Amino acid sequence: MKRLGGLSALALIISSTSGCGWIYGEDGYFRDRGSDYLAARQTAPMQLPANVTAKRLDPLLPVPQQVASSTVEGEYEVPRPQALAVRADASEFSLQKSGESRWLVAQRVPAEVWPIARQFFEDNGFRIAAERPQIGEFVTSWQRFDQLSTSMAQRLSGRVSGVAADAETRVRVRIEPGVQRNTSEVFVLSAERPAGSSADVAFASGSGNSSLEAALLDEMLVSLARSAEQGGSVSLLAARDFDAPSRVSLSEDGNGNPLLSLGADFDRAWSGVGRSLEMADVRIDDLNRSIGVYYINLAEGAQKKDEKPGFFASLFGGAPDKEAIDARAERYQVRLTAVGDSVQVTVEKDLNTIAPADVARRILGLIQENLG
Repeated sequence: MKRLGGLSALALIISSTSGCGWIYGEDGYFRDRGSDYLAARQTAPMQLPANVTAKRLDPLLPVPQQVASSTVEGEYEVPRPQALAVRADASEFSLQKSGESRWLVAQRVPAEVWPIARQFFEDNGFRIAAERPQIGEFVTSWQRFDQLSTSMAQRLSGRVSGVAADAETRVRVRIEPGVQRNTSEVFVLSAERPAGSSADVAFASGSGNSSLEAALLDEMLVSLARSAEQGGSVSLLAARDFDAPSRVSLSEDGNGNPLLSLGADFDRAWSGVGRSLEMADVRIDDLNRSIGVYYINLAEGAQKKDEKPGFFASLFGGAPDKEAIDARAERYQVRLTAVGDSVQVTVEKDLNTIAPADVARRILGLIQENLG
Protein backbone atom coordinates (compact mmCIF):
# COMPACT_ATOMS: atom_id res chain seq x y z
CA MET A 1 0.00 0.00 0.00
CA LYS A 2 2.85 2.35 0.87
CA ARG A 3 4.45 1.70 -2.53
CA LEU A 4 1.18 2.33 -4.35
CA GLY A 5 0.72 5.54 -2.41
CA GLY A 6 4.21 6.65 -3.33
CA LEU A 7 3.64 6.04 -7.04
CA SER A 8 0.39 7.99 -6.90
CA ALA A 9 2.12 10.89 -5.21
CA LEU A 10 4.91 10.81 -7.81
CA ALA A 11 2.37 10.87 -10.66
CA LEU A 12 0.61 13.82 -9.04
CA ILE A 13 3.86 15.73 -8.68
CA ILE A 14 4.86 15.07 -12.30
CA SER A 15 1.45 16.12 -13.64
CA SER A 16 1.44 19.29 -11.54
CA THR A 17 4.94 20.33 -12.59
CA SER A 18 4.82 19.51 -16.28
CA GLY A 19 1.14 19.83 -17.12
CA CYS A 20 -0.95 17.15 -18.83
CA GLY A 21 0.72 17.35 -22.22
CA TRP A 22 2.17 13.85 -21.92
CA ILE A 23 -1.38 12.51 -21.43
CA TYR A 24 -3.67 14.67 -23.61
CA GLY A 25 -1.27 16.76 -25.69
CA GLU A 26 -0.38 16.38 -29.37
CA ASP A 27 2.19 13.70 -28.43
CA GLY A 28 0.25 12.40 -25.43
CA TYR A 29 -1.12 8.94 -24.92
CA PHE A 30 -4.75 10.11 -25.17
CA ARG A 31 -4.20 12.61 -27.98
CA ASP A 32 -6.98 13.62 -30.38
CA ARG A 33 -6.95 11.24 -33.35
CA GLY A 34 -9.86 12.94 -35.16
CA SER A 35 -7.62 14.24 -37.99
CA ASP A 36 -5.43 11.15 -38.43
CA TYR A 37 -7.26 10.21 -41.60
CA LEU A 38 -5.73 13.26 -43.31
CA ALA A 39 -2.35 11.59 -43.23
CA ALA A 40 -3.66 8.21 -44.38
CA ARG A 41 -2.23 6.73 -47.55
CA GLN A 42 -3.45 3.93 -49.75
CA THR A 43 -1.40 0.77 -49.61
CA ALA A 44 -0.48 -1.25 -52.65
CA PRO A 45 -3.25 -3.46 -54.03
CA MET A 46 -3.29 -7.05 -52.81
CA GLN A 47 -1.20 -9.28 -55.06
CA LEU A 48 -2.38 -12.80 -55.85
CA PRO A 49 -0.22 -15.65 -57.12
CA ALA A 50 0.16 -15.70 -60.89
CA ASN A 51 -1.63 -19.05 -61.24
CA VAL A 52 -4.74 -17.88 -59.37
CA THR A 53 -7.73 -16.46 -61.26
CA ALA A 54 -10.03 -14.43 -59.02
CA LYS A 55 -12.60 -11.69 -59.19
CA ARG A 56 -11.19 -8.17 -59.12
CA LEU A 57 -10.84 -6.88 -55.56
CA ASP A 58 -11.75 -3.23 -55.14
CA PRO A 59 -10.96 -1.30 -51.96
CA LEU A 60 -13.99 -0.95 -49.71
CA LEU A 61 -12.95 2.38 -48.20
CA PRO A 62 -10.59 4.17 -50.60
CA VAL A 63 -8.99 7.40 -49.39
CA PRO A 64 -9.81 10.27 -51.81
CA GLN A 65 -6.63 11.70 -53.31
CA GLN A 66 -7.79 15.31 -52.89
CA VAL A 67 -8.10 14.78 -49.12
CA ALA A 68 -4.85 12.91 -48.50
CA SER A 69 -2.53 15.78 -49.39
CA SER A 70 0.96 16.40 -48.08
CA THR A 71 0.17 20.12 -47.82
CA VAL A 72 -2.59 19.64 -45.24
CA GLU A 73 -1.44 20.75 -41.82
CA GLY A 74 -3.02 21.64 -38.49
CA GLU A 75 -6.67 21.26 -37.55
CA TYR A 76 -9.16 20.33 -40.22
CA GLU A 77 -12.49 22.13 -40.29
CA VAL A 78 -15.36 19.94 -41.42
CA PRO A 79 -17.30 21.80 -44.15
CA ARG A 80 -20.99 22.53 -43.63
CA PRO A 81 -23.35 20.22 -45.53
CA GLN A 82 -24.79 21.54 -48.75
CA ALA A 83 -28.41 22.67 -48.65
CA LEU A 84 -30.93 20.21 -50.03
CA ALA A 85 -31.77 20.93 -53.63
CA VAL A 86 -35.47 21.65 -54.03
CA ARG A 87 -36.99 20.96 -57.40
CA ALA A 88 -38.55 24.15 -58.61
CA ASP A 89 -40.45 22.28 -61.28
CA ALA A 90 -42.11 19.81 -58.89
CA SER A 91 -45.71 19.47 -60.00
CA GLU A 92 -48.69 20.11 -57.78
CA PHE A 93 -50.26 16.92 -59.11
CA SER A 94 -49.04 13.32 -59.02
CA LEU A 95 -50.35 9.77 -59.47
CA GLN A 96 -50.37 7.23 -56.67
CA LYS A 97 -50.85 3.48 -56.95
CA SER A 98 -51.47 0.75 -54.40
CA GLY A 99 -52.16 -2.69 -55.82
CA GLU A 100 -54.84 -2.23 -58.48
CA SER A 101 -55.99 1.11 -57.06
CA ARG A 102 -54.89 4.36 -58.64
CA TRP A 103 -55.67 7.92 -57.67
CA LEU A 104 -54.43 11.45 -58.24
CA VAL A 105 -52.94 13.56 -55.42
CA ALA A 106 -53.14 17.36 -55.63
CA GLN A 107 -51.23 19.83 -53.46
CA ARG A 108 -54.40 21.88 -53.15
CA VAL A 109 -57.45 21.84 -50.93
CA PRO A 110 -60.55 20.01 -52.29
CA ALA A 111 -62.42 23.30 -52.82
CA GLU A 112 -59.78 24.31 -55.40
CA VAL A 113 -59.55 20.92 -57.11
CA TRP A 114 -63.33 20.52 -57.52
CA PRO A 115 -63.89 23.17 -60.26
CA ILE A 116 -60.80 22.29 -62.31
CA ALA A 117 -61.53 18.55 -62.20
CA ARG A 118 -65.12 19.18 -63.24
CA GLN A 119 -63.94 21.52 -66.02
CA PHE A 120 -61.56 18.86 -67.35
CA PHE A 121 -64.39 16.40 -67.96
CA GLU A 122 -66.68 19.02 -69.49
CA ASP A 123 -63.94 20.25 -71.84
CA ASN A 124 -63.45 16.70 -73.11
CA GLY A 125 -67.10 16.08 -73.97
CA PHE A 126 -68.38 14.42 -70.81
CA ARG A 127 -71.86 15.51 -69.72
CA ILE A 128 -72.36 15.97 -66.00
CA ALA A 129 -75.49 14.09 -64.96
CA ALA A 130 -75.40 14.69 -61.20
CA GLU A 131 -73.16 16.45 -58.74
CA ARG A 132 -72.96 16.74 -54.97
CA PRO A 133 -70.40 19.40 -54.08
CA GLN A 134 -71.01 18.88 -50.37
CA ILE A 135 -69.33 15.47 -50.54
CA GLY A 136 -67.04 16.27 -53.48
CA GLU A 137 -68.61 13.97 -56.05
CA PHE A 138 -70.02 14.20 -59.58
CA VAL A 139 -71.23 11.58 -62.07
CA THR A 140 -71.25 11.79 -65.88
CA SER A 141 -74.01 10.64 -68.23
CA TRP A 142 -74.03 7.35 -70.15
CA GLN A 143 -72.00 8.00 -73.33
CA ARG A 144 -70.13 6.18 -76.08
CA PHE A 145 -66.53 7.10 -76.77
CA ASP A 146 -67.50 8.67 -80.10
CA GLN A 147 -69.73 11.13 -78.24
CA LEU A 148 -66.74 12.62 -76.43
CA SER A 149 -64.37 15.20 -77.87
CA THR A 150 -62.45 13.94 -80.89
CA SER A 151 -59.06 14.06 -79.17
CA MET A 152 -60.30 12.31 -76.02
CA ALA A 153 -62.11 9.61 -78.03
CA GLN A 154 -58.94 8.86 -79.99
CA ARG A 155 -56.76 8.66 -76.89
CA LEU A 156 -59.18 6.42 -75.02
CA SER A 157 -59.74 4.11 -78.01
CA GLY A 158 -56.00 3.50 -78.25
CA ARG A 159 -55.54 2.73 -74.56
CA VAL A 160 -58.71 1.22 -73.15
CA SER A 161 -59.36 -2.51 -73.45
CA GLY A 162 -62.40 -4.59 -72.66
CA VAL A 163 -64.98 -2.03 -73.85
CA ALA A 164 -67.16 -2.80 -76.87
CA ALA A 165 -67.13 -0.18 -79.62
CA ASP A 166 -70.81 0.66 -79.16
CA ALA A 167 -70.93 0.25 -75.37
CA GLU A 168 -71.88 3.14 -73.12
CA THR A 169 -69.87 4.13 -70.08
CA ARG A 170 -70.12 6.66 -67.30
CA VAL A 171 -67.69 7.67 -64.58
CA ARG A 172 -67.94 8.84 -61.00
CA VAL A 173 -65.34 11.31 -59.76
CA ARG A 174 -64.83 11.80 -56.04
CA ILE A 175 -62.55 14.42 -54.46
CA GLU A 176 -61.58 13.83 -50.84
CA PRO A 177 -59.27 15.61 -48.38
CA GLY A 178 -55.80 14.09 -48.55
CA VAL A 179 -53.82 12.51 -45.76
CA GLN A 180 -51.56 15.56 -45.58
CA ARG A 181 -52.93 18.96 -44.75
CA ASN A 182 -54.08 21.13 -47.69
CA THR A 183 -53.99 18.24 -50.16
CA SER A 184 -56.68 16.35 -52.08
CA GLU A 185 -57.11 12.88 -53.52
CA VAL A 186 -59.10 12.33 -56.73
CA PHE A 187 -60.66 8.92 -57.42
CA VAL A 188 -62.28 7.84 -60.71
CA LEU A 189 -64.64 4.86 -60.97
CA SER A 190 -66.34 3.64 -64.17
CA ALA A 191 -69.42 1.60 -65.10
CA GLU A 192 -70.44 0.05 -68.46
CA ARG A 193 -73.64 -1.13 -70.10
CA PRO A 194 -74.49 -2.56 -73.56
CA ALA A 195 -75.50 -0.19 -76.33
CA GLY A 196 -79.23 0.53 -76.42
CA SER A 197 -79.76 -0.57 -72.84
CA SER A 198 -81.63 1.71 -70.47
CA ALA A 199 -80.54 -0.13 -67.32
CA ASP A 200 -79.08 2.05 -64.59
CA VAL A 201 -76.00 -0.05 -63.84
CA ALA A 202 -74.62 0.71 -60.40
CA PHE A 203 -70.96 1.41 -59.76
CA ALA A 204 -69.05 -1.53 -58.38
CA SER A 205 -67.38 -1.35 -54.99
CA GLY A 206 -64.03 -1.78 -56.71
CA SER A 207 -62.75 -0.90 -60.15
CA GLY A 208 -65.16 -1.07 -63.10
CA ASN A 209 -62.65 -0.95 -65.95
CA SER A 210 -59.13 -0.39 -64.65
CA SER A 211 -57.67 0.55 -68.05
CA LEU A 212 -60.33 3.24 -68.61
CA GLU A 213 -59.92 4.66 -65.12
CA ALA A 214 -56.11 4.69 -65.45
CA ALA A 215 -56.34 6.43 -68.83
CA LEU A 216 -58.64 9.14 -67.46
CA LEU A 217 -56.37 9.75 -64.47
CA ASP A 218 -53.35 10.01 -66.76
CA GLU A 219 -55.14 12.48 -69.03
CA MET A 220 -56.32 14.51 -66.04
CA LEU A 221 -52.80 14.59 -64.59
CA VAL A 222 -51.32 15.94 -67.83
CA SER A 223 -54.06 18.55 -68.18
CA LEU A 224 -53.89 19.80 -64.58
CA ALA A 225 -50.08 19.89 -64.56
CA ARG A 226 -50.04 21.86 -67.81
CA SER A 227 -52.58 24.29 -66.41
CA ALA A 228 -50.47 24.82 -63.27
CA GLU A 229 -47.31 25.41 -65.35
CA GLN A 230 -49.14 28.05 -67.41
CA GLY A 231 -50.09 29.89 -64.26
CA GLY A 232 -53.68 28.72 -64.10
CA SER A 233 -55.35 29.51 -60.80
CA VAL A 234 -58.70 28.94 -59.18
CA SER A 235 -60.56 31.76 -57.46
CA LEU A 236 -62.42 31.25 -54.21
CA LEU A 237 -65.59 32.41 -55.96
CA ALA A 238 -65.25 29.58 -58.48
CA ALA A 239 -64.74 27.06 -55.69
CA ARG A 240 -67.46 28.23 -53.32
CA ASP A 241 -70.06 25.75 -54.59
CA PHE A 242 -67.87 22.83 -53.56
CA ASP A 243 -67.92 23.26 -49.79
CA ALA A 244 -71.17 25.20 -49.44
CA PRO A 245 -73.36 23.30 -46.95
CA SER A 246 -76.79 22.19 -48.07
CA ARG A 247 -78.42 23.93 -45.10
CA VAL A 248 -77.21 26.98 -43.20
CA SER A 249 -79.19 28.48 -40.32
CA LEU A 250 -78.32 31.09 -37.70
CA SER A 251 -80.09 30.53 -34.38
CA GLU A 252 -79.44 30.42 -30.64
CA ASP A 253 -78.64 27.66 -28.20
CA GLY A 254 -80.51 27.02 -24.94
CA ASN A 255 -78.61 29.83 -23.21
CA GLY A 256 -79.33 32.40 -25.89
CA ASN A 257 -75.84 32.31 -27.46
CA PRO A 258 -75.67 32.71 -31.28
CA LEU A 259 -75.16 29.43 -33.13
CA LEU A 260 -74.59 28.69 -36.83
CA SER A 261 -75.69 25.23 -38.00
CA LEU A 262 -74.21 23.80 -41.22
CA GLY A 263 -75.69 20.82 -43.05
CA ALA A 264 -72.39 19.23 -44.08
CA ASP A 265 -69.77 16.83 -42.83
CA PHE A 266 -66.87 18.22 -40.82
CA ASP A 267 -64.39 18.28 -43.73
CA ARG A 268 -66.66 20.38 -45.93
CA ALA A 269 -67.72 22.63 -43.04
CA TRP A 270 -64.11 23.25 -42.02
CA SER A 271 -63.12 24.13 -45.58
CA GLY A 272 -66.18 26.34 -46.07
CA VAL A 273 -65.73 28.30 -42.82
CA GLY A 274 -62.05 28.93 -43.58
CA ARG A 275 -62.90 30.17 -47.09
CA SER A 276 -65.72 32.35 -45.77
CA LEU A 277 -63.49 34.03 -43.20
CA GLU A 278 -60.95 34.81 -45.91
CA MET A 279 -63.62 36.21 -48.22
CA ALA A 280 -64.96 38.33 -45.34
CA ASP A 281 -61.46 39.81 -44.90
CA VAL A 282 -61.03 38.36 -41.41
CA ARG A 283 -57.48 37.62 -40.28
CA ILE A 284 -56.82 34.00 -39.29
CA ASP A 285 -53.84 34.08 -36.92
CA ASP A 286 -53.77 30.34 -36.37
CA LEU A 287 -55.89 27.21 -36.66
CA ASN A 288 -56.13 23.77 -35.12
CA ARG A 289 -58.15 21.35 -37.20
CA SER A 290 -57.87 18.51 -34.70
CA ILE A 291 -59.97 20.47 -32.20
CA GLY A 292 -61.90 22.42 -34.85
CA VAL A 293 -60.82 25.97 -33.98
CA TYR A 294 -59.92 29.02 -36.09
CA TYR A 295 -58.10 31.74 -34.11
CA ILE A 296 -59.11 35.08 -35.64
CA ASN A 297 -58.26 38.75 -35.16
CA LEU A 298 -61.01 41.20 -36.11
CA ALA A 299 -58.65 44.18 -35.94
CA GLU A 300 -56.65 42.99 -38.96
CA GLY A 301 -57.61 42.16 -42.52
CA ALA A 302 -57.16 38.73 -44.04
CA GLN A 303 -53.54 37.85 -44.67
CA LYS A 304 -52.83 37.25 -48.35
CA LYS A 305 -50.26 34.78 -49.62
CA ASP A 306 -46.77 36.32 -50.00
CA GLU A 307 -48.08 39.55 -48.49
CA LYS A 308 -45.44 42.30 -48.35
CA PRO A 309 -45.63 45.96 -47.27
CA GLY A 310 -46.27 48.42 -50.08
CA PHE A 311 -43.95 51.19 -51.23
CA PHE A 312 -45.13 53.86 -48.80
CA ALA A 313 -45.34 51.36 -45.92
CA SER A 314 -41.73 50.41 -46.55
CA LEU A 315 -40.74 54.07 -46.90
CA PHE A 316 -42.27 55.10 -43.58
CA GLY A 317 -41.22 52.25 -41.35
CA GLY A 318 -42.65 49.15 -42.97
CA ALA A 319 -45.49 47.00 -41.67
CA PRO A 320 -46.77 47.41 -38.08
CA ASP A 321 -44.66 45.55 -35.55
CA LYS A 322 -45.96 42.75 -33.36
CA GLU A 323 -46.39 45.02 -30.34
CA ALA A 324 -48.63 47.39 -32.28
CA ILE A 325 -50.70 44.50 -33.64
CA ASP A 326 -51.08 42.97 -30.18
CA ALA A 327 -52.08 46.32 -28.67
CA ARG A 328 -55.09 46.72 -30.96
CA ALA A 329 -55.93 43.01 -31.41
CA GLU A 330 -59.51 41.74 -31.12
CA ARG A 331 -58.94 38.02 -30.88
CA TYR A 332 -61.67 35.37 -30.84
CA GLN A 333 -62.00 31.65 -31.48
CA VAL A 334 -64.38 30.21 -34.08
CA ARG A 335 -65.14 26.65 -32.99
CA LEU A 336 -66.66 23.88 -35.16
CA THR A 337 -68.36 20.95 -33.42
CA ALA A 338 -69.79 17.92 -35.26
CA VAL A 339 -73.29 17.11 -34.03
CA GLY A 340 -74.89 14.16 -35.82
CA ASP A 341 -75.08 14.89 -39.58
CA SER A 342 -74.37 18.61 -39.16
CA VAL A 343 -71.73 20.94 -37.74
CA GLN A 344 -72.35 23.72 -35.23
CA VAL A 345 -70.22 26.88 -35.33
CA THR A 346 -69.83 29.03 -32.22
CA VAL A 347 -67.61 31.98 -31.21
CA GLU A 348 -65.60 32.17 -28.00
CA LYS A 349 -63.43 34.83 -26.40
CA ASP A 350 -61.17 32.10 -25.06
CA LEU A 351 -61.42 28.49 -23.97
CA ASN A 352 -63.54 29.33 -20.92
CA THR A 353 -65.43 32.44 -22.09
CA ILE A 354 -68.23 32.83 -24.63
CA ALA A 355 -67.86 35.84 -26.92
CA PRO A 356 -70.32 38.74 -26.45
CA ALA A 357 -73.56 38.01 -28.31
CA ASP A 358 -73.27 41.00 -30.66
CA VAL A 359 -69.71 40.07 -31.66
CA ALA A 360 -70.58 36.39 -32.12
CA ARG A 361 -73.61 37.27 -34.22
CA ARG A 362 -71.52 39.58 -36.42
CA ILE A 363 -68.82 36.93 -37.02
CA LEU A 364 -71.33 34.14 -37.68
CA GLY A 365 -73.27 36.48 -39.99
CA LEU A 366 -70.11 37.08 -42.05
CA ILE A 367 -69.52 33.35 -42.32
CA GLN A 368 -73.14 32.71 -43.33
CA GLU A 369 -73.06 35.49 -45.91
CA ASN A 370 -69.98 34.09 -47.66
CA LEU A 371 -70.87 30.39 -47.54
CA GLY A 372 -73.13 30.34 -50.55
